[in-house]
Amino acid sequence: MLITPAFAQSSGGLAEGGFGLLPIIFVMVIFYFLLIRPQQKRAKQHKEMLAAIRRGDKIVTSGGLTGTVVKVLDDIDTVEVEIAKDVKVNVVRAMIADIRGKTEPVKK
Repeated sequence: MLITPAFAQSSGGLAEGGFGLLPIIFVMVIFYFLLIRPQQKRAKQHKEMLAAIRRGDKIVTSGGLTGTVVKVLDDIDTVEVEIAKDVKVNVVRAMIADIRGKTEPVKK
C-alpha cells in the first residue's frame, strides 16, 4: 500500500496541563480592561449626569436637539425642555446625551 495509516501524535504534557487555555484567558482579560470596563464606567457617569439634571441646564439630546430644561420631576422619567421661545417638549431622560451648561441650584 502506498498510504500509511496516520497515528495520532500525543502532544506535550504542557498543553494538557491547562496551558492551552492560557491565550484565550489572556485575550478575555484584555477585552475586559480595554472594552467592557470603560463602557461600564461611561454608563455609570451618564446615569449620574442624568440624576443631576436641574431646571435651567442647557442640554443636548441624542437626536441633536439643544434646549433648556424647564421642569424636572424625580418621579417620572421625562423632563420638559424649551427648544425655542415658547416651544416646550417632553424628553425622556435616557435620551439626553450631554449637559452643556450647568446652572446654580434654584432657591425655593
